[in-house]
Amino acid sequence: MQLTKAEKTTQFIIETVAPIFNQNGYAATSLSDITSATGLTKGAIYGNFENKEALAYAAFKFNVKKMLRKVASHMELGQTPIEKLLLMTDFYRNYYDFSTEIGGCPVLNIGVDANNNHPGLLAKVQEVIRRMEQSIATLIDEGKALGEIRKNIDSEAYGKRFYSLIQGAIFLAHTMKDNTYIVDCMNVIEDTINQRFKK
Repeated sequence: MQLTKAEKTTQFIIETVAPIFNQNGYAATSLSDITSATGLTKGAIYGNFENKEALAYAAFKFNVKKMLRKVASHMELGQTPIEKLLLMTDFYRNYYDFSTEIGGCPVLNIGVDANNNHPGLLAKVQEVIRRMEQSIATLIDEGKALGEIRKNIDSEAYGKRFYSLIQGAIFLAHTMKDNTYIVDCMNVIEDTINQRFKK
């Protein structure tokens, strides 16, 4: 289906300002940043979005969808739950470069920025975190059902544990400008899968 002119403008605004919101955060992204980046007037921006908050939500959603599509497409190369879990770690080994291109990790950046400043955005970040943790837990459950993963593995606990390791490693990698933090944590997750999960 072909987009209308208005829909194309809306999409252009989101794609253009998404890295800016991701890098600067909500409060530090000004209307002049938005108009300068897009080349559009204030009226044109607010003709497409009710306010700055609505644009920030759309920008976060755009960045997260971009990230989730990349993770999902890589994991789909696997045939079994364990293969998919290992492919998840394989994806994150190269996440530093990918996230740098979009201004950093949207979950981490917006989560930290919104934590004390913007409850609405924080709720959206929390929703993504729960979704990521649950997707890991679901894969573990599938592996247990297939007899590929030990029955005594706590799926929910490991969903949280693995995603905590991932996000902590991303934070340190970006803060220290050193991808080895991520690589090391992915090794820890892989060792856990190979040594504790497999029957």
